[in-house]
Amino acid sequence: MIRLGLCCQFLDSPITFRTATHGYAGGLEVETRRAYLAEIAGHNADALAAAIERCHELGIGAFRVNSQVLPLATHPSTGYSLEQLDPSGAIAGGYEWAGALARAYDVRLSLHPDQFVVLNSERELVVKSAVQELELQASIAELVGADVIVLHGGGAAGGMQAALERLERGLELLSPRVRERLAFENDDRSFTPRSLAMLCERSGVPLVYDVHHHRCLGDGLSIEEATELAFDTWRGREQHVHLSSPKGGWKGPNTRAHADYIDPTDFPDAWRGRTMTIDVEAKAKERAVLALKEALHNRYTPDAATSSSAPSRSSLSNRRTRGITSRP
Repeated sequence: MIRLGLCCQFLDSPITFRTATHGYAGGLEVETRRAYLAEIAGHNADALAAAIERCHELGIGAFRVNSQVLPLATHPSTGYSLEQLDPSGAIAGGYEWAGALARAYDVRLSLHPDQFVVLNSERELVVKSAVQELELQASIAELVGADVIVLHGGGAAGGMQAALERLERGLELLSPRVRERLAFENDDRSFTPRSLAMLCERSGVPLVYDVHHHRCLGDGLSIEEATELAFDTWRGREQHVHLSSPKGGWKGPNTRAHADYIDPTDFPDAWRGRTMTIDVEAKAKERAVLALKEALHNRYTPDAATSSSAPSRSSLSNRRTRGITSRP
């Protein structure tokens, strides 16, 4: 089964995730700011549930949760915990409800922290911030049932060996709930599948293979070899990969930039017949996912997604129910 995934946003569906800036929130009185951020957090819980419903309707089998669903949560001045915003647990219940929908519809959820999260930085303050952000992401993942948090290797200052050693030391700072979900992704400037392979094998952290990045920054491995190498790191779990096409094509001025749609010829033959989650990183969002799904159907006729019936609230007796009776 090939499970195609949408990343964070929709173009055609009226589903939006709200954010906040420190410049605005920091100027509010404490109680007003708390109410403002709680409103956003609750809205984003509802938006996530709606996004999962829409993915199910469209036959999209995975969804990358926006890493800013709890905006400013780790900010040094305006940061907060979900419990501080909502002692009743109503907002947490909303995220749990979204997770219940995802399980019922078999929509796999993941998170991908922003580029500022650098676990192998030479600066202690940056590493501390990265750990804090990853712990936040893990708390969200725990609420919604996401099993993957994707992280780039980071910087390569001091050479690859030194960078990898710092990355491995950074792993030791993470809690078990982060470690059990964490996955490394090869990038297009420093870390290739080959360079991450030994660390993934030694640490048990799986490798999310980004084939576009690998095409931009090769390491002597073929796509088939890199796919198989990454597959082994998942140790029985469903492999997770990323797919995109270059804006302007492979002869364009910047092959690293993502195109609006996926060129079907960029889909690796080595992925045919495998069971995997493929995050479609394309600017056209769900349009691009559906276009690729149709192209693959015409080319290979795979099972693109699975579906099931929506859960009833009574079937979810083991979840926290405070404050979520009005949710869909």
